[in-house]
Amino acid sequence: MSIPWQRYADEHTRTVDTMTAALLFACFLLGSEIHFPHEKPPDAVGPTLALAALACGSLFWQRGRPRTVVAVTALCTAGAGALGHLLTPLIMGPLIIALYRLALGTDRRTTRFAFFAALTLLAVTAFLADPVGRPWPLKTIGPAAWLLLPVAVGTAVRLRDAYVEAVQARAEYAEESREKEARHRVAEERMRIARELHDVVAHHLALANAQAGTAAHLAHTHPEQMRRILSELSGTTSSALREMKATVGLLRQTDDPDLPLAPSPGLGQLADLTGSFETAGLSVEVAVEGMPRPLSPGVDLTAYRIVQEALTNVTKHAAAGAARVRLRYAVDHLTLTVTDDGTATAAASTFASQGFGLIGMRERARSVGGALDAGHRVEGGFEVTTRLPLYPIAPIAPTAPEPEDRNP
Repeated sequence: MSIPWQRYADEHTRTVDTMTAALLFACFLLGSEIHFPHEKPPDAVGPTLALAALACGSLFWQRGRPRTVVAVTALCTAGAGALGHLLTPLIMGPLIIALYRLALGTDRRTTRFAFFAALTLLAVTAFLADPVGRPWPLKTIGPAAWLLLPVAVGTAVRLRDAYVEAVQARAEYAEESREKEARHRVAEERMRIARELHDVVAHHLALANAQAGTAAHLAHTHPEQMRRILSELSGTTSSALREMKATVGLLRQTDDPDLPLAPSPGLGQLADLTGSFETAGLSVEVAVEGMPRPLSPGVDLTAYRIVQEALTNVTKHAAAGAARVRLRYAVDHLTLTVTDDGTATAAASTFASQGFGLIGMRERARSVGGALDAGHRVEGGFEVTTRLPLYPIAPIAPTAPEPEDRNP
């Protein structure tokens, strides 16, 4: 934030330039009266007034043409030295201001060149046209010191302003990056919740539809089985409502006093998942190879949802009576394969290959660093293969029994 006089100078540049020129004109005339006691003051009032007016008047163009103003003020200052005036800061005032403005608005190379050019001009003029014959230090060291001051100050101010501008630019970029990152995280969270809702709704509705169709088919021939299937249909819809409530609960604010969210499902509930397809007429065989180990929550949920979606697709799109789920544990990854030996119509096959279910499964696998492949098998049916990384969670017990194949 700028201080009041800086704001005034920025808003009233013409007024400030006029006051500066008038003050420097007075200082120029005052400086022309300074001389050593043994020296005779130069009798050149007219040329002195003309040089002072030209040097100070050129300052009105210092903001737009700083190089030209430095050249004019340097020539006027050298002319004052040639008349016999002592080159004090009062006479050099217009040149000092011009050099400061040049250092403030241009690069270091231009400023350095202007400084040495002005100093050379003053020194050469003083040595060649000095009518008084003053000592050489007064002709070189004094002017050099006074001209070096505005160059150093102007360069320092310019560098400071550039630094402040760079800091502000970095702060703006960091703020913009934080906003983009926040929007990206919100979009990712929405996609994750959308995948959860899709998996829950698609799975339970497919099961409910299959159970309802089976019950309608057995209504006249096997009423007892129909009643059992309808009872399981009620459980399917209740489970769907519970999972939807848990998923939608992710959108609640942290200070909501509602019921706690249900834990995320995982491969520990695989038996319940495969068993739920029995009433839909799909027999699922589960085979485990290798030594099971604890999975990270993200990988566990991903594996469960991929199996759920793959079996749901078998129920909806494939005319299959059986499916096989194989879990193969390796040292650093888990390979999950879901296959069926059914057949599908062309439309259903296209939907299964390009629909949102496979897209969601691929996104889930990529989100935990895995990969997913899906396609038709040569011997018939459809196969979904997923490779998920295994992250160390807990040490594996050395006496763990070898897993056996099970058929729920």
